[in-house]
Amino acid sequence: MPDDVILRVDGLAKTFRKPFTGKKVEAVRGVSFDVRRGEIFGFLGPNGAGKTTTIKMLTGLIQSTAGSASLFGLPVPSAESMGRVGFLPENPYVYPYLTPREFVSLCGSLNGVTGAKLKKRTEAVIERVGVAYAIDRPVRALSKGMLQRVGLAAALVHEPELLVLDEPMSGLDPVGRKEVRDLIVEERHAGRTVFFSSHILADIEMMCDRICILKKGEVVVSGSLRELLHADVRKSEIELVNVSDALAAELREMGHVAKAMTNSLALEVEGDTAVRAVLERALAAGATVESVRPKRESLEALFVQKAVN
Repeated sequence: MPDDVILRVDGLAKTFRKPFTGKKVEAVRGVSFDVRRGEIFGFLGPNGAGKTTTIKMLTGLIQSTAGSASLFGLPVPSAESMGRVGFLPENPYVYPYLTPREFVSLCGSLNGVTGAKLKKRTEAVIERVGVAYAIDRPVRALSKGMLQRVGLAAALVHEPELLVLDEPMSGLDPVGRKEVRDLIVEERHAGRTVFFSSHILADIEMMCDRICILKKGEVVVSGSLRELLHADVRKSEIELVNVSDALAAELREMGHVAKAMTNSLALEVEGDTAVRAVLERALAAGATVESVRPKRESLEALFVQKAVN
């Protein structure tokens, strides 16, 4: 395995059997991808696509039916490699009779953190996820969003090299989502790798270096987010009014018409040179420029095209 690849998945598959009927259900079918050191990797797919099942196989919670995966060069599951991973499940279970301090401290001790360092790390990560004010309250008195934060603190307490987060924004309000986004980016800046699944496409598009999209247990898209969304191609939409029929006919040859009405035109062009040429010609012909807006493909459009349609 190359030094920069810390998680490699090759043909991973999982088939379940329904109780009573014994009917086979292929939840994951030949999934392959890799996660590189120091990146934020987004794992996407509609409900039932196989994301959580894949994550459970990677963390050793369930056994795969076929295929293989390696983590830090070691086969999955491996106690040695999992000691270097911080994991937040989709629905973290926190013992209701414990306080956040007690639960996070327990998780830290299970990962080999002890003594004064354990106390310091526990308090630091609870402060960092924003629940320090409730550090000694029983967990049963906390909201779902607060429980999510406590689970995240438990994943961070032992300073893992890789964070595996399954729907980390679940149950959080907009402020909480922003705080978790900031935390994930901070972890990447600190040299850690983050692998996370989410239904919130705006968060994925904002943070991730590369993505993988599943549909019905199979990979349908994988690669650099910049390349997939053609971020290097600069497109702009120019809206013009007071456009004569003769000018409209001429401008149609210079770009793609997004919208046309009487005396108005919205033209999509590619590249700064094309924008300049359209503006010069339109102004020279007496048209008025209403707006010039940068335009690019969105992750939502890609997701709907590949994973829904």
